[in-house]
Amino acid sequence: MPKSSKKKKEKAVDFSKAKLKLGKGKQLPSNVVDTSFKARSIALPTQSIAVEKDATLPTTRRKQSFDDLVSLMKHYNANTRKDAILSFRELFESHPDIVESSMTILLGACVRLIGDEDAGVRKTLLSFLSWLLPLVSKEDLIPHVPLLILFTTSAQTHIFPEIRIDAVRFLDLFLELVPESVVDGWIQGNPGHGKRVLEGYLGILSAGTKYGDTEGALKATSTASVVLSSQSKLVVLKSLSAFLTHAVSRPLRPSNNATSNLDPTAVPLPTWFLAPSFRSARSFNAYERLFRSELVDCQPELDAEHPQDDFICMPDFVAGPLATAWSLNDLSGLSLAQTESLTHLNSNTSSLIHLARTLYSTLLASYLDCAPVVFSPSANPPEAELNLLAVTARIMRTLYGPILQDRFSLSLAEEETLCDELSTLLGYMTGYFPFRPAHREIKVEHAFQDLNVIYCELTALLVLVSFRRPSGDMSRKTRFQTSRSSASSSHVKHEGKLTLQAGLVRTYVTRLLLGEDNSGAQISRPLIPTMYTALLPTIWALLNRPKESHTRTQAEAPTDTVLSAMLDHAIRTTSNSAVKALTVEFVARILLLETETDYCGQFDVRNTGAKEKFQEWILHLPRTLWEIGPHNLAASETVIRSLLRLLQRDSIMIKHEEIIGLQTRLTPFFMITHPVRGRLPGPFTKIPTSSPLIRRLAVDLVVTILSVSTRSEGEERENLMIAVGSAVSGTLEEGYWQQLVRATGLS
Repeated sequence: MPKSSKKKKEKAVDFSKAKLKLGKGKQLPSNVVDTSFKARSIALPTQSIAVEKDATLPTTRRKQSFDDLVSLMKHYNANTRKDAILSFRELFESHPDIVESSMTILLGACVRLIGDEDAGVRKTLLSFLSWLLPLVSKEDLIPHVPLLILFTTSAQTHIFPEIRIDAVRFLDLFLELVPESVVDGWIQGNPGHGKRVLEGYLGILSAGTKYGDTEGALKATSTASVVLSSQSKLVVLKSLSAFLTHAVSRPLRPSNNATSNLDPTAVPLPTWFLAPSFRSARSFNAYERLFRSELVDCQPELDAEHPQDDFICMPDFVAGPLATAWSLNDLSGLSLAQTESLTHLNSNTSSLIHLARTLYSTLLASYLDCAPVVFSPSANPPEAELNLLAVTARIMRTLYGPILQDRFSLSLAEEETLCDELSTLLGYMTGYFPFRPAHREIKVEHAFQDLNVIYCELTALLVLVSFRRPSGDMSRKTRFQTSRSSASSSHVKHEGKLTLQAGLVRTYVTRLLLGEDNSGAQISRPLIPTMYTALLPTIWALLNRPKESHTRTQAEAPTDTVLSAMLDHAIRTTSNSAVKALTVEFVARILLLETETDYCGQFDVRNTGAKEKFQEWILHLPRTLWEIGPHNLAASETVIRSLLRLLQRDSIMIKHEEIIGLQTRLTPFFMITHPVRGRLPGPFTKIPTSSPLIRRLAVDLVVTILSVSTRSEGEERENLMIAVGSAVSGTLEEGYWQQLVRATGLS
């Protein structure tokens, strides 16, 4: 049998020579041995048996020390970096004593993760810093703020939009803890990181210029190529609103709270809107300080050579003729120390104007995008769109409010441009005002009420500016008339729109003060202090409008209706309300305007026809003082000062009947006569001796009332003197009371 072909081929292979092909390497033999090798290194920095570990070193449950966790913050794996952050919290919760000493190294490692590309790491870091930083004192945290801001502003310009949004969330945390350090330097030329932070906001919003370049057209420098969603835009605008509030409000609106030393949480009464009604800054400063507590040492005895202005009523001295010759002794108690000029050019004004013009298109676009959804008559708005529109309105108030409050820092062209921009924004809002939700929902109603108040504030600014223009200096007035002649039609159109807006605001404010809920609710909500103070510029703008501008339309109510509603609200507000002290001070300031020789406003309390209402308000103050007593010392001081100033200035609203009424109503404050239990001490005796100023003010008030009354009033006068003598018996005020009685001849 012949051999198979298969065996022949196998035999031939053993002696055949492989042919080499072009481009192919030489084939290796089948029995070749591979001699190549690979080497890897293993790093064991802390696992050497030659190194002894410190058993007293603070560690986590995984036996990781602080240095171990710092090294893991640079790990290539995102989960490892996130676990390291969580372990830091565990370590500090177990050993809080090492927090302060570890801050420099810890924050140096944390700041590099602000711009981490993993969202979980950024979220964990934000949660960790939100827990850690409030535990550190502000003094220890401020030195590290530049480093935190540096990396955060770098993340604001990151290529990924989600990292830019998370950087804004870190800024929110820093603004909450150290706002001064974050906003410092936001004005061109000032040291600090605020300018970079602001540029980052503008870049994310695609609004921006190279901030600080106030000349020329706006140059886009935004790196944000992605259109922001409503939720992301809300995050940015809320943070920007907080930044602007801290940057703008503090230098432009100094607190004039008269009782800040007694109640630091009290909301101060704003008075900036009254400044244009005074001929000089000096006069307005003196008027503003009428309710301010002066930090003086209260002595138990009267210093007859240096009397304080709260000592006794001297109407002839206060309101006497200007030609009267006063000696230095007479003027010693009326010195106006620490007078500040109101006409200085604010360094912030130009930066604010530029910023307002930069953000104008962004704010307008944001409002136009949200308004149809938010003001839908069929359904309540989504939360994101509602909050976005609300924060847009707050930014409008923050920017345009301080600019238009400044009386002389604006040129005519700047003022007209800003007023036109604000009028345009308000014009789009007017069609929906007053804002009402489609259905009853507490959270939505609160947001709509805030929008209504902001609309009233901005409209009041335009009203104040509109009738303030002709009263400026002559050169300003001439330029205004020249420009008005070239565009009279647009001016008339603007004035007509403003008249309509003022009428709508007047109706809304009147109903709000009368307790009529504009949202259709059966029970209206009481005003809170921040809302009441926000309404005060609007109330004053409506009261102080020139008579010729009171054109009656269907949407308008007369000015005396606003005044009557304001007085009714002031009387109706309960004594324990947080708004009570604000209502007392505001009404008292309105009454005191007619006693100021440099007052030049349109409002005249003598021509309002509300004399009975004002007198009713005055006579209800002793009861308010009795009900407040020692429970709210700041409010008690405001009530006492209000009565004292009105008596000192010889207000036209306090006549013989009011003097008798005040004597009768003030007696229970010092001593109560019970039909069964007899004489009982009044609330005056419960005022702590640690507040001698209020106790002496109350004694001064009584002496002032008695000094302007006649001895023929008999019983009421005698009862009040007996009550005060009994209340101060055995106290430091007893000698003070007796000296006042002898000095004024009341004994």
